[in-house]
Amino acid sequence: MLTGPELLAKVKELGDVSKSELVRECGYVSSKKDGSERLNFTAFYEALLNAKGVNLGADGAGQGKGGRKLSYTTRIQFNGNLMVGKAYTAMLDLKPGDEFEIKLGKKADQVDPFGQHRRGVSSRLV
Repeated sequence: MLTGPELLAKVKELGDVSKSELVRECGYVSSKKDGSERLNFTAFYEALLNAKGVNLGADGAGQGKGGRKLSYTTRIQFNGNLMVGKAYTAMLDLKPGDEFEIKLGKKADQVDPFGQHRRGVSSRLV
């Protein structure tokens, strides 16, 4: 994938070609699961804007909006299960099969992953 001055030079060189051909010639192509070609228009246009000096964000172009803010609360589901979202498990570096210790206290309840509670990693139940 071309970037910077090389991308600008290639766009000028190609002149009046279709948008699809422009994206393809600049290397913004990937393969789908079925083996067919996928043209990455968004990545191409972001790189083109970057090459022209347009910055799409202080922490890097194309990194997304960051999603929703974490609330650090959860609810018991109708079937009695306690669900912990992916964002929380990723933050604690947890893998499927990891176990927790539930500590009930006077002021707050805590859920501590086994082996990590000594490092100060814990979650409070509300």
